[in-house]
Amino acid sequence: MPRTRKTHSPTLKAKVTVEAIKEQRTVSEIVQTFRIHPNLVSSWKRQALELLPEIFTPQSAGPARPETDPEKAELYRQIGPMKVELDFLKKEVSLLD
Repeated sequence: MPRTRKTHSPTLKAKVTVEAIKEQRTVSEIVQTFRIHPNLVSSWKRQALELLPEIFTPQSAGPARPETDPEKAELYRQIGPMKVELDFLKKEVSLLD
């Protein structure tokens, strides 16, 4: 009988990660408390430490985040080709002068 993969809630992941980052308890104590595999503790801790700087980066300086507003995203998709066309036409007009 095949085993199904267990999924953990984001809340549980956050609690485990905070405990691991605090380093007040050992990994084995965290594993016993939350009943999870030890590899998950170190994996979640590593992921959190890698992503923490992005949380505190200003949005303009950080990596582009996907648009949540579909209308805004559609407008940005339309702007791209229009900008390319405008730049092309400006170049052509300058050649005619």
